[in-house]
Amino acid sequence: MGGRLNKGLESLKGEMKKTKALGLLSGGLDSTLAVKLLLDQGIDVEAINFVSPFCLCGKGGCGASGVAKEFGIPLKVVSVGEEYLKVVRAPKHGYGRNMNPCIDCRIFMLKRAKKYAREIGASFIFTGEVLNERPMSQHLRALETIEKEAGLKGKILRPLSSKLLPETMAERRRLVDRQKLSDIRGRSRKKQFELAKKYNIVDYPCPAGGCLLTYKEFADKLRDLLKHRKRVSLKDIALLKSGRHFRFMKNKIIVGRNEAENRTLLQLKAPNDYRFEVPDCGSPTTILQGSKTLKAIKKAAGLTAYYSDNEAEMILVKYGPSDFVKSITVSAPTRSEVEKLRVTR
Repeated sequence: MGGRLNKGLESLKGEMKKTKALGLLSGGLDSTLAVKLLLDQGIDVEAINFVSPFCLCGKGGCGASGVAKEFGIPLKVVSVGEEYLKVVRAPKHGYGRNMNPCIDCRIFMLKRAKKYAREIGASFIFTGEVLNERPMSQHLRALETIEKEAGLKGKILRPLSSKLLPETMAERRRLVDRQKLSDIRGRSRKKQFELAKKYNIVDYPCPAGGCLLTYKEFADKLRDLLKHRKRVSLKDIALLKSGRHFRFMKNKIIVGRNEAENRTLLQLKAPNDYRFEVPDCGSPTTILQGSKTLKAIKKAAGLTAYYSDNEAEMILVKYGPSDFVKSITVSAPTRSEVEKLRVTR
């Protein structure tokens, strides 16, 4: 009798054990709603957030940590570094409007999510993707390509658009109730806002996106860097986020726009980079990368003079690798001369 009772209890425990799912949580409204839809079905949710060198939010998890805390779910934050730079340099599926390799980026993240899902014993992976919301990576063909190349064909649940998509493994196995998922499509956010109101979700970021690769100015600077550098480091990427960027032949010249950027440039400069400043007045910090030819030094000094508060016809500029051990007197270039050097397309 006792043996049968114990077996019965063990069986009951097995039936009561919750299904576990791993969600890609960006911290935006779509992924937040996807988590909520599954939590409402009694599913044990864990989340993973990827932080790249191109995140606008830096190392804060893009709001994902706040969402995880609000819902009481475990969150793993993964920083992707130089391996991700290889994806950005040569994406198999190309770029979006600027330098955003959205399809390859998604494949990259899902491959890592797949590995983590195995570690935690998750039965399936889900995302906050909405059918046809993003023109490059969220139309049906792109979603199918992403699944196939990530090794997850038919295994990625997209709760916000599930009713419009082929049935997934999780739905076929009745791990989730398809009828309780949604049928959102397109770029309109009306249905998401309605769901957010229903669930009293009020603190979420705007839908503009959190990736620097989608911004033309940053994409121009990155494109220029990749063209002139075979090896790119995370420090190189960090430098792209500060200052005005100029190209003179093989030299890169970066001019700070304020005190905070001046400090950042000094922190990130390499030992063999030269720094420039105009003494005794408001002056940017300028960094010169590449060969220190006289022509390059004059260009860097001229740009420093142009953006300084010194309005004299001839301006003294001090420079050197660390201390200001040298000086040169230059005239500030014209605006058109400055714009010809600026890194833009």
